[in-house]
Amino acid sequence: MDYRLLIARRYLISPRQVTLISVITGISMAGVALGVAALIVVLSVMNGFYDFVRDLLVSLDPHVRIERVGERGFAGADSLMAVARSIPHVEQATAYVEGKALLVHGTGRDASRVVIVRGVDPATLTGVSDVAARTGFGSFDLGRRNGRPGIVLGMSLGQRLALLPGTDTRPASEVALLSAPGIERMLSQPFGGVPLARFEVRGLFELEQTYDETHVFISLEDAQRLFRMEGRVSGVELRLDDLGHAGAVKALLQQRLDPNRFSVRTWYDLQQSLYDVMQLEKWGASAILILIVVVAAFNIIGSLTMIVIEKRHDIGVLQAMGVSPRNVRRIFLTEGLLIGLIGAGIGLVLGLGIALLQQHFELVPLAGAESFLIDAYPVSIHALDVVLVVLVSMLLCVLAAIYPAVRAASIEPARAVQVDG
Repeated sequence: MDYRLLIARRYLISPRQVTLISVITGISMAGVALGVAALIVVLSVMNGFYDFVRDLLVSLDPHVRIERVGERGFAGADSLMAVARSIPHVEQATAYVEGKALLVHGTGRDASRVVIVRGVDPATLTGVSDVAARTGFGSFDLGRRNGRPGIVLGMSLGQRLALLPGTDTRPASEVALLSAPGIERMLSQPFGGVPLARFEVRGLFELEQTYDETHVFISLEDAQRLFRMEGRVSGVELRLDDLGHAGAVKALLQQRLDPNRFSVRTWYDLQQSLYDVMQLEKWGASAILILIVVVAAFNIIGSLTMIVIEKRHDIGVLQAMGVSPRNVRRIFLTEGLLIGLIGAGIGLVLGLGIALLQQHFELVPLAGAESFLIDAYPVSIHALDVVLVVLVSMLLCVLAAIYPAVRAASIEPARAVQVDG
C-alpha cells in the first residue's frame, strides 16, 4: 500500500482512542452522507414527476409536429407524410385538422360550450395518440351511420352534458358543432339559417381532466367540411420508436422541408415553458441541498487543520526522513478524498435505498392523492444524476482539504521537531 494512503488512513481512523478531532471528522462524514442521500432522493422524485408529466402530455401530444408557417392549413399532406415516414425512427404519421367550435346540446344553461375540435383519421391515429386506446365507454368510431357522422368526447365533458353513446336499448346522444366559418356564413346570410353540423356520440375517452373537458374528435373529412378546409390539413403529427430521437428527426425534417413554409416542433417544444420550469425547479432544489455538503466541507477544513496542528511533530519527522512537501500535501488531500469516499458511499447507499423503497413500495403517499392521477410520490433514478452528485460531493471534500494540506506542507521540519522536542 502507498505510504501516503496508509498515513492518511491512520490519521483519519485511530483504533486506539476517540478524540475530539475524530468526532468532528465523523460529523463531517455524516454531513456529506446526509447531503448525498438528500440529493439523490430529491432528484429522483423530481425526475419521477418530470417523467410522469412528460408521459401524460406525450399521450396527448405527438413526438414531432409539422405545421404550416403563417397560413391556415396546407394541401399535399400525403406527400409530406411520405417524406416523414422515410426518415429513420419515424413509425407513424397522421394528418389532422384542428379548430375551435361551439358544441350545442339541448336548451339548458350548459347547452353550449366552446371546444377544440380535432379531425383525424382513426386508421393512422392509433399509432400516434393514446386517445383511441383510452376510449373506454363506447368505441372510437367516427364513421357515418344512417347518414350521421360520429363524434368522440372526453369523459368529463360527456358527464357534464349527460352525453352517452348508444346501446341496444338506448339511442346515442346527438350534438351539433358550429365553427367560426359557419358563424361568418350565418352573419353574411342572415336568412339562410344556422349552419350546424350534427353528430352522434360514439364514445367517451379519459386522458386528463382539462383535456377531456375541452377536446372532441371527429373524422378528418368532417372537420375539413366544418372548418371549410377542403383538401387541406392543419398539420402532420409523427410518432417515433423512441422519444429520445425527436431532436434528430426534427433536424432531418428541417433539412428536407422549406423552413419558410413549414415549422417542425418536438414534444419538448410543444410544452417548453412547462418543461423548463420543472428543470429549473430540479436544479434549484439541487443547488439548495448541495449546501449541506458545503457545510460538511467547512467541517472538513476545521478537522484537518486540527490534525495538522496535532501532528506537527510527525509531519516534521516525515520531512526530515525525506518526504517532500508535495507528498505531505498529497497525504492530506488523500485524507479529504477518503472522507468524501466514505461519506458519499454511505449517502449513496442510503439515498438509493430510500428511492428504491419508494419506487417499489410507495411508502410516502401524496397528500390529497384522490385529486391526482398518482397515489404516491413518483421516483425515477437517473444514473447521470447519481454520478454527478457523488463526484461533486467528493470534489468539494478534496477542495476542502487544500488549505490544511498547504499548511502541512509549509511546516519547517527543524522547527517542528525542536518545538515538540
